[in-house]
Amino acid sequence: MNKALANMPTAIQIDGSQGEGGGQILRTALALSMITGQAFELINIRAGRRKSGLMRQHLVCVQASQEISQAYVEGAELHSQRLYFKPQQIKSGKYQFQIGSAGSTTLVLQTLLPALLLQNQASELTISGGTHNPLAPTADFIEQCFLPALKKLGIEAEFKLNKAGFFPVGAGEIYIKIQPWQHRNKLSLLDRGALQSIGAFAAVLNLSEEAQIAERELVTLNKKLKLDTQKQFRLNGISQGNTLYVKIEYENNVQLFTALGEMRKSAEQIANHLAEQVTQYMKSNAAVDEYLADQLLLPLALGQGGEFTAQCISEHTRTQAAMIEKFIDCDIEFIELDKTLFQVNVKNAVFSYAKYCISDKFTDLQLANPNLLYLRVQ
Repeated sequence: MNKALANMPTAIQIDGSQGEGGGQILRTALALSMITGQAFELINIRAGRRKSGLMRQHLVCVQASQEISQAYVEGAELHSQRLYFKPQQIKSGKYQFQIGSAGSTTLVLQTLLPALLLQNQASELTISGGTHNPLAPTADFIEQCFLPALKKLGIEAEFKLNKAGFFPVGAGEIYIKIQPWQHRNKLSLLDRGALQSIGAFAAVLNLSEEAQIAERELVTLNKKLKLDTQKQFRLNGISQGNTLYVKIEYENNVQLFTALGEMRKSAEQIANHLAEQVTQYMKSNAAVDEYLADQLLLPLALGQGGEFTAQCISEHTRTQAAMIEKFIDCDIEFIELDKTLFQVNVKNAVFSYAKYCISDKFTDLQLANPNLLYLRVQ
C-alpha cells in the first residue's frame, strides 16, 4: 500500500442525515476523498430521502470512483446505509460506466470530473443511463450551462449527448473528454451584464407527432417570454420523453432553465411553469440560479476561488459548502443582499497544498501522494 496513504489520519466521519440528507453528500465526499487522499466513513446514507441508502446510480458513483482511484471500499452494495472509502492513486484514461437504469449519468459525471481534471493527462468517460432526469441536471444543462461556466475557470471539456435517456427506461449515453486543468482562473461574476438573447428549445423522443407537444410548448413560451429564437431539435434513443429548455444569454453569463414532460400535464402547463421560473430569475439581479450556484462551489474551492451572485441559497447548497469545508481548508460565505440576491464568496481556495509548492517543482510529500492538487505559487 502507498506509504502516504498508510500514514493518513483516521477517516473523516460523515453523517449522511445532515443538511438536506441526499446523495450529494456521497458524491462530494467521493470527489474530495479522491483529490485529497483522505479516507471517509459515511453513515445514514441518504437518510433524508424516502428510499434511503445507496440506489443504483449512487452505487455506480462509488464503483466508478473506486475504479479510477483504485480505492479500498466497504459497504458498496444496493441499499447500504454505510460506506467506507479509502482512495489510492487516480489514473487518467478511458472509462465506461453503465448505471443499468434511468439513474442520472450527469451526477456520475459530476462525481468524477473534479478528480480527473486535476490529472496530468486527459481522460474520456462514456456513461450510460438516464440523461434527462427530473431530479438531476439534464445533459442539456451540462453542455449549455455548467461546462461554459467552468470554462471561465480555465476548465476545458468536450461533451456529447450520444443517446437521450428518459425515465423509466433510461438507455441514454453521454460522452466527455476532460482535459488537464492547466490555467486556474479566479471567478468574478457579481454582475450578469446586459441581456443578449433569450431562446427556447424543445424536443420529443418516440412520442406521437400528432400531439404537437414541442410546437405547443414553444408557442406558449413565446407568449410569456417574447423569445428571440425558438427551435425544435432531434434526439436519438429508445426511451420516450419530452424536454424543453430556455437559454438566457447575458453579457457575462449563460443561464439555462429546463423542464421535462410529465404524465397528466399538458404541454401548456409544462411551458407555463418553466416560464415562471425564467421570469423570477430575470426579475432578480443575480448572475446564476440556485442550481448553478450549488454546482460552482466545488470547482471554485479547488481552483483560485472567486465570487458570484445567486438567486437564492438552498439547503442543498449549504450542505455542499459544509461538505467541502470538511475536506479542504477554504471559507465559503453566503451574504444576503436582498430576498432574491445573495453574494457567494469562496476564499483561500488554494488551501494548504500551496505551501508544498516551489515554482514548478513539487516536494517528496506531493510525489508520494499523486492525488494531491498541485498548485503553482504565483
